[in-house]
Amino acid sequence: MIALQSDCLIFQLTNGESVPCSAEMITVEIVGNADNLIAPETLRHAAASVFHYFKIELARETVTVGEFAQALEKALKGIGLTLFAEQVEPRTDQTLETDLGIIAHEAADSLELFFFPRLRTELRAKLRLAPRVLRFRGLRGCAKRLAGARRWSARCEQMQERIVDYLRECLVAEPARQECALVVE
Repeated sequence: MIALQSDCLIFQLTNGESVPCSAEMITVEIVGNADNLIAPETLRHAAASVFHYFKIELARETVTVGEFAQALEKALKGIGLTLFAEQVEPRTDQTLETDLGIIAHEAADSLELFFFPRLRTELRAKLRLAPRVLRFRGLRGCAKRLAGARRWSARCEQMQERIVDYLRECLVAEPARQECALVVE
């Protein structure tokens, strides 16, 4: 594997490719596409700040273009400017499903430590597609797995309630939740 330069992040493109970019490279790309709507110097500083945020503060090596664009939009909004990172057309009568058992399986031995952050990431990813109904299935099996139980018990019941409460809290906290019903079964 080739070592990544210290001043680069790997940007994951929507087509699946990964491209290493420095703060300057991403700034040139953004400024070039801005059509003089925002001062280039302002965009340079905002992009460099967002780059620093992901690289230094979050210690990430990889970021999706969507995550970067949304963070840049938020940074510009903080100084009173508007840049629309992603316009998603609402889809009618769409139901998206997620199997909680698969997420619990991915968490493996770490169980809750990785399960809840992964669950929130999954919820956010599905909400970006603007569904009418977001369905999480496999709650009972997931609760048993996370509780480490072979048979249903009070611990399983508590874990089940925690999962449902967590999904509700995450949905309420997300700005992209317009008219989305949450079903957990």
